[in-house]
Amino acid sequence: MSSFILPESLQAEIATTAFAFRGYNTTNLGRTPELLEHPAYGRTMKRYLRRCSEVCMRLTGKPVDLVYTVEQREEPGLDRYAEAVSLVFAADLAQVELLEEFHGVRFREANMAYGYSLGELSAVACAGIFSMEDVLSVPVTMAEDSVALAHNVTMGILFSRGTAIAEHDVNRLCRLISSEGRGTIGPSAILSPNTYLLLGQNDTIGRFKEEMHKFLPDPAHVKINPDRWPPLHTPIARQRHIADRAAVMMDAMPGGLQPPCPPILSLVTGKRSYDDYHARDILRDWVDHPQRLWDAVYETLAAGITTVVHIGPAPNVIPATFTRLSENVTQQTRGSTLGRMGLRAAAGLARRPWLSALLPSRAALLRAPLLHQVILEDWLLEHAPQR
Repeated sequence: MSSFILPESLQAEIATTAFAFRGYNTTNLGRTPELLEHPAYGRTMKRYLRRCSEVCMRLTGKPVDLVYTVEQREEPGLDRYAEAVSLVFAADLAQVELLEEFHGVRFREANMAYGYSLGELSAVACAGIFSMEDVLSVPVTMAEDSVALAHNVTMGILFSRGTAIAEHDVNRLCRLISSEGRGTIGPSAILSPNTYLLLGQNDTIGRFKEEMHKFLPDPAHVKINPDRWPPLHTPIARQRHIADRAAVMMDAMPGGLQPPCPPILSLVTGKRSYDDYHARDILRDWVDHPQRLWDAVYETLAAGITTVVHIGPAPNVIPATFTRLSENVTQQTRGSTLGRMGLRAAAGLARRPWLSALLPSRAALLRAPLLHQVILEDWLLEHAPQR
């Protein structure tokens, strides 16, 4: 299975490394308190927490002290969503700087970067498309309306243990239920061909469960998540015109006219769509389009990435997706011809275009068990300078 490693030198692997940024979650501290308390790292952590506190305070008009929040090990809840977003954003950018400042690992030399949900904004800021303050201002400004929309929203995890679930069928059923006029529902993330995150107002998740046997493979299941979630990456966000208001804000932001470094794979499109022109268009769609995590997972493997560095406090969704895929590939190939020839040899086939064409179209997935995963906050603390 893909391993979580603490290699001595990340810089040596930088050309085949992808940086993956986590998004907002119900818990967002991770090991940030330990990084803040560390005698070498604390100064940099404090600087980013203060900068993001200032942005949040200026835009919300409320007192914000993220340094104090982290020191007290407080978890800002949904009622402090703007603070939670600012905390994750600060931790993301601080970790990247610590990696370069103390360990000489240069983010800009990586093969690519991407981020799940809020993480895409962190990647955009780190790659120099827009300034940190300008990027953060967008979700913070929209935070109050995002929270207001969450009051009657339920998350449903749609999955099948067997057959893949067609995206077209999921969208068709969501639109059918939304057209009944009792609330809007839509996919907020495509985690794999058989796993989707749905967000729906009122009882639309219940209606989806009632009707899905008519549209989806049997058996498909929906598990309810008990937490409340701001319904970004779904059509629900349009009800407060969040996407268009964000676009208006970004029109006046300096920057956005240079390609990112390293290249950014957008979860809006599932491709390396950022260039010297389209950043604003992508970020506008980021608000109300689902996160195409599965596309990023496949592109990571197809691009020959050997190491994924997970950035942010206690990253969960992206590492869990790679780990689950690795386990599935290992189980699927055990005892087969590919399994007998060895996963490493089989993965080598996926790197030969002429031969890859003769194999199943997703042959690069065979590389999943060989992928190394690094949780950056763990790595930083493990390799922290003693001063």
